[in-house]
Amino acid sequence: MNRRTFTKSLGLGVAALSFGGVPAIARVPRPQFSITMDDFYWQNAVGLTAEERNNAILNTLDQYRHKAALFVVGRNVEESEGKDLLKSWNKAGHMIGNHTYSHRNFNARETDVMEYQKDILRAEELLREFTRFKKYFRFPMLKEGDTLAKREALRFFLKTRGYQNGHVTIDSSDWAIDQRLTKRVAAKPAADVKPYRDFYLEHMWARSQYYDRLAEKVLGRPVKHTVLVHFNLLNGLFLGDLLKMYKGRGWELIEAEEAFTDPVFASKPNVVPAGESLLWSLAKEKGRIAWPLRYPAEDSKYENARMDKLGL
Repeated sequence: MNRRTFTKSLGLGVAALSFGGVPAIARVPRPQFSITMDDFYWQNAVGLTAEERNNAILNTLDQYRHKAALFVVGRNVEESEGKDLLKSWNKAGHMIGNHTYSHRNFNARETDVMEYQKDILRAEELLREFTRFKKYFRFPMLKEGDTLAKREALRFFLKTRGYQNGHVTIDSSDWAIDQRLTKRVAAKPAADVKPYRDFYLEHMWARSQYYDRLAEKVLGRPVKHTVLVHFNLLNGLFLGDLLKMYKGRGWELIEAEEAFTDPVFASKPNVVPAGESLLWSLAKEKGRIAWPLRYPAEDSKYENARMDKLGL
């Protein structure tokens, strides 16, 4: 058996080179990822109180020594309770980003560009008192404009205000799963939640593999991933299981701010409607990627059909 055959037999998927008769194995880099969490909607306290959910998520991130990014909807920190909860994220050193004040869909026809810009600034007024606030903006629902004019107006506005786009590379429907979980726990507090955890992990792994492979197809290289999840009961209960799964399958956890240093985040895909995962938009822009690009990319309808079959 030659060295190349021996290497493949180990399942390493790497090339073996020989230096002075000693085989050297060039290892394939592990996929890198960070957690980026949206909304900070703490008022829907089911199963866990707002403080319990907040502590559970922060304790998990601390356990894994991970500095995440939290994209905050401004109206969720107007009340003192919301501010106090966010202070714990600030104290722990997590990045805080702008997710508008009202969480409006920018692609909706009725959304006015000037009003939307004011909504961003209104959130900034509430967030800039936190020392870990950084000028990263994430579009609610990842909708970046249904027309060329709206898309370009917001890109210009964000640039003049010193913002970078807090793009997502790995999009997900964790919010749709959480809706089912929350409804179930509200109706029956002692319900078995393991099936929701199992579905969540399977969903996240499938979407992560999809977008990781899409990066290779579109860019010809791996990227530093930003994984989209939400501040919800699902992650209050199972974020630790999610991180354990990623690490157990060979993915490397990196800080969110480090992930955003990847050159891919400077991309401005020329697509309309604009938005979705950054990798999805780049694939759409190229138009020649023989890879399924469903739209909306992570709509609840895809997972709802599967959850219906499982009785979730």
